[in-house]
Amino acid sequence: MQERYYPNVPKDELFERGYIAEQSTHSRGSTVDVTLVGRETGSELDMGTGFDRFSPRSWPDAADATPQQRANRVLLQRLMVEAGFEPYAQEWRHFTLANEPFPETRFDFPVDHPPRD
Repeated sequence: MQERYYPNVPKDELFERGYIAEQSTHSRGSTVDVTLVGRETGSELDMGTGFDRFSPRSWPDAADATPQQRANRVLLQRLMVEAGFEPYAQEWRHFTLANEPFPETRFDFPVDHPPRD
Protein backbone atom coordinates (compact mmCIF):
# COMPACT_ATOMS: atom_id res chain seq x y z
CA MET A 1 0.00 0.00 0.00
CA GLN A 2 2.99 2.32 0.38
CA GLU A 3 3.22 2.99 -3.36
CA ARG A 4 -0.42 4.05 -3.50
CA TYR A 5 -0.78 6.08 -0.29
CA TYR A 6 2.65 7.22 0.90
CA PRO A 7 5.31 6.56 -1.71
CA ASN A 8 7.71 9.26 -0.51
CA VAL A 9 7.28 8.97 3.25
CA PRO A 10 8.95 6.29 5.36
CA LYS A 11 6.26 4.34 7.20
CA ASP A 12 7.85 5.06 10.57
CA GLU A 13 7.49 8.82 9.92
CA LEU A 14 3.74 8.92 9.13
CA PHE A 15 2.83 9.97 12.69
CA GLU A 16 5.78 12.34 13.08
CA ARG A 17 4.94 14.18 9.85
CA GLY A 18 1.28 14.61 10.82
CA TYR A 19 -0.28 12.29 8.26
CA ILE A 20 -1.75 9.98 10.91
CA ALA A 21 -2.86 11.17 14.35
CA GLU A 22 -2.20 9.27 17.56
CA GLN A 23 -5.86 9.83 18.46
CA SER A 24 -7.96 10.50 15.40
CA THR A 25 -10.84 12.93 15.37
CA HIS A 26 -12.40 10.65 12.76
CA SER A 27 -13.25 8.19 15.51
CA ARG A 28 -15.28 10.86 17.32
CA GLY A 29 -17.39 11.38 14.23
CA SER A 30 -16.31 15.00 14.04
CA THR A 31 -13.89 14.68 11.13
CA VAL A 32 -14.64 13.64 7.59
CA ASP A 33 -12.64 13.11 4.43
CA VAL A 34 -14.68 14.35 1.47
CA THR A 35 -14.37 15.32 -2.16
CA LEU A 36 -16.53 16.93 -4.82
CA VAL A 37 -18.51 15.01 -7.42
CA GLY A 38 -19.78 16.49 -10.69
CA ARG A 39 -23.56 16.78 -10.77
CA GLU A 40 -23.76 15.90 -14.46
CA THR A 41 -21.20 13.09 -14.52
CA GLY A 42 -21.32 11.63 -11.04
CA SER A 43 -17.52 11.45 -11.22
CA GLU A 44 -15.11 12.85 -8.68
CA LEU A 45 -13.59 16.18 -9.64
CA ASP A 46 -9.84 16.28 -10.18
CA MET A 47 -8.28 17.30 -6.88
CA GLY A 48 -4.72 16.43 -7.88
CA THR A 49 -4.30 13.35 -5.70
CA GLY A 50 -6.39 10.38 -4.76
CA PHE A 51 -7.94 9.59 -1.40
CA ASP A 52 -5.51 9.36 1.53
CA ARG A 53 -2.39 10.26 -0.41
CA PHE A 54 0.15 11.18 2.29
CA SER A 55 2.27 13.67 0.41
CA PRO A 56 2.86 17.42 0.10
CA ARG A 57 0.92 17.05 -3.18
CA SER A 58 -2.18 16.54 -0.98
CA TRP A 59 -1.70 19.82 0.87
CA PRO A 60 -4.50 22.25 -0.04
CA ASP A 61 -1.99 24.81 -1.32
CA ALA A 62 0.36 22.35 -3.07
CA ALA A 63 2.52 24.22 -5.55
CA ASP A 64 2.29 21.50 -8.21
CA ALA A 65 -1.53 21.45 -8.38
CA THR A 66 -2.92 22.63 -11.70
CA PRO A 67 -5.12 25.74 -11.76
CA GLN A 68 -8.23 23.53 -12.06
CA GLN A 69 -7.16 21.25 -9.21
CA ARG A 70 -6.44 24.32 -7.06
CA ALA A 71 -9.87 25.79 -7.96
CA ASN A 72 -11.56 22.50 -7.00
CA ARG A 73 -9.72 22.45 -3.68
CA VAL A 74 -10.62 26.08 -2.95
CA LEU A 75 -14.27 25.38 -3.75
CA LEU A 76 -14.36 22.34 -1.47
CA GLN A 77 -12.68 24.26 1.33
CA ARG A 78 -15.06 27.23 0.96
CA LEU A 79 -18.14 24.99 1.04
CA MET A 80 -16.93 23.06 4.07
CA VAL A 81 -15.95 26.20 6.02
CA GLU A 82 -19.36 27.71 5.26
CA ALA A 83 -20.91 24.51 6.64
CA GLY A 84 -19.01 24.86 9.93
CA PHE A 85 -15.93 22.74 9.33
CA GLU A 86 -12.24 23.62 9.67
CA PRO A 87 -9.71 22.47 7.07
CA TYR A 88 -6.50 20.58 7.83
CA ALA A 89 -3.34 22.11 6.36
CA GLN A 90 -1.89 18.80 5.12
CA GLU A 91 -4.89 17.25 3.36
CA TRP A 92 -7.26 18.92 0.90
CA ARG A 93 -9.98 16.36 1.79
CA HIS A 94 -9.85 16.49 5.63
CA PHE A 95 -12.29 18.66 7.63
CA THR A 96 -13.20 18.77 11.31
CA LEU A 97 -16.43 20.16 12.75
CA ALA A 98 -15.49 23.55 14.26
CA ASN A 99 -17.78 23.21 17.28
CA GLU A 100 -17.63 19.48 17.78
CA PRO A 101 -19.77 18.27 20.70
CA PHE A 102 -17.23 15.87 22.26
CA PRO A 103 -13.75 17.31 21.62
CA GLU A 104 -12.06 15.46 24.48
CA THR A 105 -13.97 12.16 24.31
CA ARG A 106 -12.35 9.04 22.91
CA PHE A 107 -15.09 6.60 22.01
CA ASP A 108 -14.34 2.90 22.25
CA PHE A 109 -17.02 0.67 20.81
CA PRO A 110 -17.23 -1.89 18.04
CA VAL A 111 -18.44 -0.73 14.67
CA ASP A 112 -20.58 -3.33 12.95
CA HIS A 113 -23.25 -3.54 10.33
CA PRO A 114 -26.34 -5.68 10.07
CA PRO A 115 -25.98 -8.95 8.15
CA ARG A 116 -26.68 -8.66 4.45
CA ASP A 117 -29.31 -10.82 2.78
